[in-house]
Amino acid sequence: MATIGATVLTLGDWAKRLDPDGKTATIVELLSRTSGIMDTMMFKEGNLPTGEQTSIRTGLPTVYYRLMNQGVPKSKSTTAQVTENAAMLEARSEVDQAEAELNGNVSAYRLSEASAFTEAMTQQMETTMFYGTAANPEEFVGLTPRYSLTSAANGQNILLAGGSGADNASVWLVGWGANSVFGVFPKGSKAGLSHEDLGIGDAFDASDNRFRAYMDHWIWKNGLVVKDWRYVCRIANIDVSELAGLSGAQELTDSTLIIKLMSRAIDRLPTLNGVSPVFYMNRTVLSLLRVVALEKSQSAVTIEPALNQFGQSIFETRFLGIPCKLSEGLTIAETLIS
Repeated sequence: MATIGATVLTLGDWAKRLDPDGKTATIVELLSRTSGIMDTMMFKEGNLPTGEQTSIRTGLPTVYYRLMNQGVPKSKSTTAQVTENAAMLEARSEVDQAEAELNGNVSAYRLSEASAFTEAMTQQMETTMFYGTAANPEEFVGLTPRYSLTSAANGQNILLAGGSGADNASVWLVGWGANSVFGVFPKGSKAGLSHEDLGIGDAFDASDNRFRAYMDHWIWKNGLVVKDWRYVCRIANIDVSELAGLSGAQELTDSTLIIKLMSRAIDRLPTLNGVSPVFYMNRTVLSLLRVVALEKSQSAVTIEPALNQFGQSIFETRFLGIPCKLSEGLTIAETLIS
């Protein structure tokens, strides 16, 4: 596993860079504290005002053995260009001036409101990261629609856990990197969530009557680029209701299946060199793995002290050294894959 270079950074890394006015986008730090994905997902500036255009190799050249005094035909590789568009996640806030000034601390009141908007936008982005679909053109396409058919070309990177019914979940392994998978923001724009304080202006109630209000504008331009599909593996059809009801020896027995599939998922990635791999899972699965680690089993699941990107001490669940992160954006009601 390698540390990604200066071209692909987490949102926290981008936050440390100065804006043109000399101020850092501190709101990005708030955002990354609320989501396991936000402090591990790699982002880079796109090469287009709308996102990123990538060239993907679709075929290798034909090579030949030859005899003496005989030539070989010409051949070449084939490539295709793919454009991944970024989406605009946007919101506006209007707080009645009189209400904001009631307690005499307008800044604290507005910060409280800002935290709510930050959380809402983080949750929406995380959900889109996994479930965004081309059927909603205002979104970017997430991972689930890209890895939804075992019969597709990338079907070998979909592992099935044997669940049934309608309460299934997935564990994802993503190898973040500049030549594999990364988040993107449009060329010339800012990384992460941008906030503009619009000051005090006229707002309108339901009857179209005016009142004075503090106004804020929020926008986050983001997208997902899967440049090499081999660096994503999905473990699908994990029966959440069965996991939630397990205890004791049965809990450890059933965790063995997930651990084996996670091990197989690692082998689906071509290499761990030059990428930053991370497992993403829901709370039930992550809790199960932590129980296994505390049992001091031979499952290679560990709980290790670590520092996050802001230098804060944390304890992190890892499998074979790869971080296991909670993602609240992963639903427990996925469609069964067959």
